[in-house]
Amino acid sequence: MKSFILSLFLLAAVPALACTNFLVGKKASSDGATMISYSADSYGMYGKLVYYPAGRHKAGEMRRIVDGDTNHFMGEIPEAPYTYSVMGNINEYGLSIMETTFGGRDELVDKKGIIDYVSLMALGMQRAKTAREAIGVMTRLVAEYGYASSGESFSIADPNEVWIMEMIGKGGKEKGAVWVAVRIPDDCIAAHANQSRIHRFDMNDRQNVICSPDVISFARSQGYYSGSDADFSFSNAYSPADFSAIRYCETRAWSFFNRFVDGMDQYLDYADGRHIGQAEPFPLYFKPRRPLSLKDVMNAMRDHYEGTPFDVTRDAGAGAYCAPYRPTPLEWDYEGKRYFNERPISTQQTSYTVVAQLRADMPTAAGCVLWFGNDDANMVAYTPVYCCATTVPEPYSPETANDHTFSWKSAFWVCNWVANMTYPRYSQLFPAVEKVRNEVEDSLIARQPAVEREALALLARDEAAGKAFLDRYTTRCAVDMLARWKELGEYLIVKFNDQAVKPEDAQGRYRLTDDGLAVFPQRPGFDNQQRAIIVRETGDHYLKP
Repeated sequence: MKSFILSLFLLAAVPALACTNFLVGKKASSDGATMISYSADSYGMYGKLVYYPAGRHKAGEMRRIVDGDTNHFMGEIPEAPYTYSVMGNINEYGLSIMETTFGGRDELVDKKGIIDYVSLMALGMQRAKTAREAIGVMTRLVAEYGYASSGESFSIADPNEVWIMEMIGKGGKEKGAVWVAVRIPDDCIAAHANQSRIHRFDMNDRQNVICSPDVISFARSQGYYSGSDADFSFSNAYSPADFSAIRYCETRAWSFFNRFVDGMDQYLDYADGRHIGQAEPFPLYFKPRRPLSLKDVMNAMRDHYEGTPFDVTRDAGAGAYCAPYRPTPLEWDYEGKRYFNERPISTQQTSYTVVAQLRADMPTAAGCVLWFGNDDANMVAYTPVYCCATTVPEPYSPETANDHTFSWKSAFWVCNWVANMTYPRYSQLFPAVEKVRNEVEDSLIARQPAVEREALALLARDEAAGKAFLDRYTTRCAVDMLARWKELGEYLIVKFNDQAVKPEDAQGRYRLTDDGLAVFPQRPGFDNQQRAIIVRETGDHYLKP
């Protein structure tokens, strides 16, 4: 990615129907952190982590804006006098911004706008210290220079507050955008997944709701709404739902809530996408039955609707090895009829995934962490990237590899190597992947308090030394993870070679004959579920006489 702004993000393009965000208020978390999470899902996208330092800029210095989806040059805007350092989706003050694209009404894309949503997130983190300040920065920029993207939901968090802001352009009819931002209560959780989630909102609640002055009047002027202000729904006006918007998108948000909120079955009629106009959407946020841990949020990013009516592991589409993944596209034709695949939270085309853990009761350098994973969350271990880090770990660096160049030094490619061995024989191989994933990730989480105590002691004596310690630790975690993933890949190819399984002893060593060879491998074949499918489909064709 050539431009300064685009490089701030870990993606080249994030198309619609691609991403998932979870949001957790500080009183809804077990450690007092605000948290937001993100999966950047797009086929062909190479995930990487890019750092840019803080900078001072001279009067008259201009910033090139290049569209994050197309690499098309959009124009220039004046640079800010001072910009803050950004590492991926977090800045040095613990401000984090993430997104999902809802698209909305096609006619509202402003082809004359300069600021696209990728650039807007980057500018927000470089020019703001808090979530509220970022909302102001982002909305002023689009008001002045025009908003060039389709409808977008932004997760914006600092160590004290979590917000959802939804924005859509005005189609060139007027410069700027219409938007609304809602603060998630401290004791609540929220989610969005490529469909607008904000319906009614209280414009009089200035502490928890911020919106453009014309958010309702513009909808009226375009014929999108004619009711009272009190009944206005941003989502219904600017992103009216169809089956795809519900089943591929809102169902993911439902599944997140279903993990932590009692009574979500009452929204099944809405979540199935077949009762539009009859079933009420579920609320923007809920109070969870218990506080969520960091690990809870990580695991929620691994969700495939297990145990719900949308479970993707229970039918023939899961294949012989019950894989919770489906080949795309989402929709496909057969004998003149249109069918679809479920679109779960965890998906194979994830380029990278992050969880921002933002704690206000600690110095920012140690208290604000971006946990980073380079592939599908189900298939990788998150490692910590402290917001004060100034070195991009080699496994995550854009200099290490790219979308068409493999490298054993690249976490993206090594993690994808392991995942792509696992997908076709999921039920056999995944338990080994899951074991290593949890060992690596859980050890990092368990080690976090001790590491941060040491960092805090250093920060108290010498701030630079404390930050350097966390910078080194960030790199060491990434390097150690990559080394462990290489070992995992080597283990999988030896253990499960040729669709057989080499037996191990109780200590995890391969069983050997007295002459030093591996004992003959086990050949488990298909499980009974797949055997039943074969017999049902082929009748007596394979029946032995």
